[in-house]
Amino acid sequence: MRIHITSVFVDDQEKARRFYTDVLGFVKKHDVPVGTDRWLTVVSPEDPEGTELLLEPSGHPAVQPYKTALVQDGIPAASFAVDDVRAEFERLRGLGVRFTQEPVEMGPITSAVLDDTCGNLIQIVHSKS
Repeated sequence: MRIHITSVFVDDQEKARRFYTDVLGFVKKHDVPVGTDRWLTVVSPEDPEGTELLLEPSGHPAVQPYKTALVQDGIPAASFAVDDVRAEFERLRGLGVRFTQEPVEMGPITSAVLDDTCGNLIQIVHSKS
């Protein structure tokens, strides 16, 4: 068994598509109309057949309180592995990305947390293993 698709709830799918592709560097995998929403997934360009991230619409009534609580408590909705957190932090900050946590070393892990502009905090992390 392996993870095929995971998701983050986004306030605006088109805005999320632009942020996750143009800023973070993922590539669009699927973009299929589903009523007024879309089945919209992105993947890492390094692993185009790997795990897909579904940019899930936030329309369900339970989603907004959930997202709000996570953000208020500083809890990331997802975590993405990078080779160099500090370099990625500088690259993304140069593109105007807002970080809620600058790079921090915690033992063998370095992480930073960014705002995805769509209602989520996202962690970038590197583990020295």
